[in-house]
Amino acid sequence: MTDQQGGFRGWAAARKGALSTLRFTSLRLRLVVVFGLVALTAAVSASGIAYWLNREAVLTRTQDAVLRDFEQEMKNRAGALPVHPTQDELQRTAGQMASSSQRFSVLLVAEDASGKAVYGSSGGLNDGFALADVPQSLRTAVNKRQPLTSNNKSPYHLYWQRIVDDGTPYLVAGTRVIGGGPTGYMVKSLEPEAKDLNSLAWSLGIATGLALIGSALLAQAAATTVLKPVHRLGVAARRLGEGELDTRLRVSGTDELADLSRTFNKAAEALEKRVADMAARDEASRRFVADMSHELRTPLTAITAVTEVLEEELDSEGGGLDPMIEPAVRLVVSETRRLNDLVENLMEVTRFDAGTARLVLDDVDVADQITACIDARAWLDAVELDAERGIHARLDPRRLDVILANLIGNALKHGGSPVRVAVREEDSEVVIQVRDHGPGIPEDVLPHVFDRFYKASASRPRSEGSGLGLSIALENAHIHGGDITAANSPEGGAVFTLRLPRDASDMVRAAEEKRSEKKGDS
Repeated sequence: MTDQQGGFRGWAAARKGALSTLRFTSLRLRLVVVFGLVALTAAVSASGIAYWLNREAVLTRTQDAVLRDFEQEMKNRAGALPVHPTQDELQRTAGQMASSSQRFSVLLVAEDASGKAVYGSSGGLNDGFALADVPQSLRTAVNKRQPLTSNNKSPYHLYWQRIVDDGTPYLVAGTRVIGGGPTGYMVKSLEPEAKDLNSLAWSLGIATGLALIGSALLAQAAATTVLKPVHRLGVAARRLGEGELDTRLRVSGTDELADLSRTFNKAAEALEKRVADMAARDEASRRFVADMSHELRTPLTAITAVTEVLEEELDSEGGGLDPMIEPAVRLVVSETRRLNDLVENLMEVTRFDAGTARLVLDDVDVADQITACIDARAWLDAVELDAERGIHARLDPRRLDVILANLIGNALKHGGSPVRVAVREEDSEVVIQVRDHGPGIPEDVLPHVFDRFYKASASRPRSEGSGLGLSIALENAHIHGGDITAANSPEGGAVFTLRLPRDASDMVRAAEEKRSEKKGDS
């Protein structure tokens, strides 16, 4: 049960994330919404106009027919009554008028011979059509005598008004018999017309809904047509970014999307060619450096042997060297040693670039390793070590020695004594800090201190190094899965921080797997 609940929660979370992404970022959803809004606006506008036109047409047709019939009945029947009719006469005439083809209710109002108001009603408005049911404004207009003019031949006119009673619409009209006689009022229910108009409104609403659904389907189809090529383009771009430079899109059609696919294919082809050219030049450059370094080692070995003999002669008492050539011999010895270091560094860089550098791991005591590095180079008097013994790590001792020699040697050459080396543990890492007490590193130099052949000679004395030491140290840290950073201490001087894992076995396994994959691909 728990697994099912967990699976449901995971599905619900994934669905919620998908819906959230669809809600805010999906181009498909935005197309559907835009199409829907356009269709809804058009459908509502068209339906509103159609409803208004039909409503006016229906009501006007019904109203004209009723008013025409009522006016005719007033002339024929009410006009035939005496000037002072009795209530029975009014009642009988109202019933006759109500039985016309339009079936409206009638109320007749007159004065009898004694001047008393008498009424005759045919029913209506819930079988109680009375004078109180007629709006006051309508009664006032009906009984108001109009002046006679050339344009107005009658003192009284027919007036009408639409009212709603208990939710039912009615048409109310009234007029007086010209020349004396009763005043007549008529009420006609418009409920059938209202039902017809409601049916029309429902039909238009359904049509609007269908138009909205149709627009959504149309938008979906349009979005699919547009987004499929865009999706394929996005997938191809990701594959291209992942290094699959042979990625191409299938081109069909002559529209803008097809032009975009052709442009992408041309760009990918040009990129593949450019990367291939750069890779070939880079490989040729690495091969040249490697071949040059190997070729230099043979004559350099012989030159080194000779310079060692010359150096022994210089150091021996009573040497037979001419004092005039002694400075030249010392220069040759120094530059030969420097050239030998440069060749070794170039070969090490070549191994890193070729991916053939490997780790030979061993369990080392970090404090003992640093002490051995300092002692081997006779730096004990110039370096302060702050490291407790017992901090063990599984690293490559030779490469750790190269890193330490470069960092400490760089601090001694370019910084200021004393150089302080501190070691501490942080979780699964060993952190080694090398700090000098010199002027520090200029801010514009900091981003480049690990670049190959980079020397900040403008702010420091001339270096005897090749400019490869710090870059080789960084590569050795990376091959362990670590890193080196450079900064300036607030108290003055430069600080290099080396971070190495306590155990670099994972990096060895990863490197072996990568080499196996390359062999399999080849």
